[in-house]
Amino acid sequence: MKNFSNKVAFVTGGSRGMGAAMVRDFANRGAKVAFTYVNGQASAEALAKELTSQGATVLAIKADSNVEGDITKALQQAFQEFGQLDILVNNAAIYIGKLIGEHTYEDFDRTSNVNVKAVFEASVFAANHMADGGRIINIGSCMADFVPGTHSALYAMSKSALIGLTKGVARDLGSRKITVNLVQPGPVNTDMNPDNTELADFLRSRMTIPTYGKPQDIANFVSYLASEAGGYITGAALTVDGGMNV
Repeated sequence: MKNFSNKVAFVTGGSRGMGAAMVRDFANRGAKVAFTYVNGQASAEALAKELTSQGATVLAIKADSNVEGDITKALQQAFQEFGQLDILVNNAAIYIGKLIGEHTYEDFDRTSNVNVKAVFEASVFAANHMADGGRIINIGSCMADFVPGTHSALYAMSKSALIGLTKGVARDLGSRKITVNLVQPGPVNTDMNPDNTELADFLRSRMTIPTYGKPQDIANFVSYLASEAGGYITGAALTVDGGMNV
């Protein structure tokens, strides 16, 4: 179903995991897609080549969300290439798993830069360049509301910050019918959180549906929010976690 024809989507952290699933889904639905990557150049180029061979228009851009200005430059490159911005998905994230007494200020800064500051940076660009009626979708975590174990204080803090940022930006852009929402995934089978570990067994024991999600599960929900059907939802923090927070 080509319900994103004539739309341009931009996804940060789009070379693997949930981000790659979103890139594929937008492209398969007819959107032109730009996405960022930082380390996985081979996988980013392979994804762009795969989708381009299927007739999609896809642009892979190297940009580090930890470096101030990199995401703005990537957005500028995509905007110059495609001439518009309709959908922004702030997906890039970092998890530094340590007990609180082991963390450094560098850990704090890097977590804040990637998980919060880059989202702010992209939102500023979108406010000045996005078409009216556009969509901003931030990817948070169910750990903004519920921390199931140790080693997650900084990550949970950063994802909680996105709740306030999302609601504030939704207020600022609502008069232009730009919706701004936060998707808070639970355990999803990615290389960041594989489903075959002791941690995965523990997390499944806390879930109402004791099954790890698939990246496509999150991509499906993101595409709904980005579609016309999701146009009356804004300022919401929406948890998709198999009932772990129940």
